Amino acid sequence: MLILAKAAMAIMLGFVISMVFGFFFVRFARKQKMGQSVSLTLGERHLKKNGIPTMGGFIFIVPVLVSLFLLYIRGSITMNHNLFILIFVFVAYAILGFMDDYLKIRFKNNKGLSITTKFLLQMAIALVFFYVFMKNGGEPVLWITSIGVNIPMGWLFGIFILFVLVGTSNAVNITDGLDGLAGGLSAIAFLAFGIITWNTGWMQGYEEVAIFCFLLVGSLLGFLLYNTHPAKIFMGDLGSLSLGGALATVAIVSRHELSLVLVGGIFVVETISSFIQIIAIRKFHKKIFKMAPLHHHFEQIGWSETDIVKLFWVIGFLLAMAAITYGVWI
Repeated sequence: MLILAKAAMAIMLGFVISMVFGFFFVRFARKQKMGQSVSLTLGERHLKKNGIPTMGGFIFIVPVLVSLFLLYIRGSITMNHNLFILIFVFVAYAILGFMDDYLKIRFKNNKGLSITTKFLLQMAIALVFFYVFMKNGGEPVLWITSIGVNIPMGWLFGIFILFVLVGTSNAVNITDGLDGLAGGLSAIAFLAFGIITWNTGWMQGYEEVAIFCFLLVGSLLGFLLYNTHPAKIFMGDLGSLSLGGALATVAIVSRHELSLVLVGGIFVVETISSFIQIIAIRKFHKKIFKMAPLHHHFEQIGWSETDIVKLFWVIGFLLAMAAITYGVWI
């Protein structure tokens, strides 16, 4: 019951701070004209969203950090290397996303940082992750607990960390194309990983990492008050990259990397649909989908934005429940 009480407290704390902070931040973003430029290729529906403020990721990033600080000074949580890695990646990817968003707003286009710059910065983040992880007794091993298999990876585990961080952050970023879609799916994913992590009692700081997840769930629910259709603000790369980086980090430090594929099933499908479309156009000069990623395909065949989001949320929730079953029970 204590675990349930702590989880409820963390979700409530994150939600209240996010709701209040978001009320003021949305007005600040409008006043500062932090509007997003919408691509003409997305159709008339999305052109109506041109100028809606971005960088809404602050609405869930700031409350999580403030809540962690309050809990730390109160003595409710302690700092450990796994929580440090998680906070570092969360903030580092937020800074990376902020730089990208700032350039897009500053020059009123969708270019942002170059792919090379993004990759080099993501590589630096992964190197810090790998160094801290290994210095504190982390094993460079891929665990497949359901069948009792451990795969030693050595220094290749650093490349694996980079791959998971880059892949997950970009997958969330690709999915962030409809009001509330990425935010809702992320809330579901972190709820699942909060429950999974609380079951990893062997991991140093497992309770703190789980509380981080629950704080983020509450903060995302507060953010969704301003991001669901019709959105008053978008999370931007600031939000999507930080969410993806944090989600990947929790999966790695809890040694549930394979569960990430299931928990983030919608993110995976969205990313794969984009790759399939790119390959089909470049190699065969044909389109598999009317538009990629997949949520835009549903739009093109006449589905309403809210119906697409609700369907993806439901599927994401079912996948997350399956992942909890796999990660905790099986």
